[in-house]
Amino acid sequence: MDSISGKVALVTGANRGIGRAIAQALAQVGANVAINYRNGEHEANSLCEQIEQFGGRSIAVQADVSNSADVDRLVETIEQSLGTVAILVNNAGIARPQPLEAIGVADWDELINVNLKSAFLVTQAVLPPMRQQQWGRIINLSSVAAQVGGVIGPHYAASKAGLLGLTHAYASILAKEGITVNAIAPALIATDMISDNPRIRPDLIPVGRFGEVEEVADVAVMLARNAYITGQTINVNGGWYMS
Repeated sequence: MDSISGKVALVTGANRGIGRAIAQALAQVGANVAINYRNGEHEANSLCEQIEQFGGRSIAVQADVSNSADVDRLVETIEQSLGTVAILVNNAGIARPQPLEAIGVADWDELINVNLKSAFLVTQAVLPPMRQQQWGRIINLSSVAAQVGGVIGPHYAASKAGLLGLTHAYASILAKEGITVNAIAPALIATDMISDNPRIRPDLIPVGRFGEVEEVADVAVMLARNAYITGQTINVNGGWYMS
């Protein structure tokens, strides 16, 4: 396993939920962590304070990662404050549970932009120094919805399936450059996204409970340290989808 102590990690959408847990876990093993958020300044700043208590360095940067100008500003700010990004976790995402007949073009565009386009924009922005240094870790947060359709809607499922294609493409291109690219596909993790949807019940999961954010964060840390796993989707889903 590679040491990631002292390396700079960027976690998008990190002020709450899975992103927050991943940022904390990376900091606990020595990474300096940039916390990206679109809304939730207080939560992002409190996370920075926690990371500094672990002895690491941290910065919170507001940016809409589906906007290319915001992404450029985000990466520039991180490089000036912490250094070049070596570990990227594309976690920013939204869910809009809707009946099929209620999904319009604006709904489709919003989920594709926030969940998929953002991962492309941020990856492209941080790749040049990774390729120069011949070391990098890119982790994309997909979903079981990419594999089974899920319970939110086709716009969400398509955005998360797109992340798997993005993962495979980058992984195949970058494999010989010391850069690994993998996806994590969680299912029914105990976050606000789950608690806000009354259609989602723990009995949908074979193990009979919702997952914990820390169980996803453990996998992210493993992928950040491992140099031989690339192009893979790690399923953290309680047995909903088995492969």
